[in-house]
Amino acid sequence: MPAGGVHGGVRKFSMAEELLLVLSTFPDAETARRIANQLVAERFAACANIIPQIQSIYWWEGKIEDGAETLVFLKTTIGYYKSLEQKLRSLHPYKLPEIIAFRASEGLPEYLQWVMERCSA
Repeated sequence: MPAGGVHGGVRKFSMAEELLLVLSTFPDAETARRIANQLVAERFAACANIIPQIQSIYWWEGKIEDGAETLVFLKTTIGYYKSLEQKLRSLHPYKLPEIIAFRASEGLPEYLQWVMERCSA
């Protein structure tokens, strides 16, 4: 559970529990939806945004690949990142899944608070 205290009925979280935006690509929208739903339901992430039909161009096994994928943005906290990464990797159909995390250095405080509360089952 994230560190923090309660003040005026609102839980306050430490800076160590900063929000992370985690990106991952999937072969199709149905796979992305199924995995994102599981990650949110099991509280590894507070929210998932699915962007269908992106075009990805990348090197893979010695050649350039070009194909359609689905991008998912997941919101979690630093404290839950390793668990989310392990779970996502175990569910992901790719041999080497894209899992990249960015710290959210700024954001609407009430939204950041909401994310941290959702990830603290």
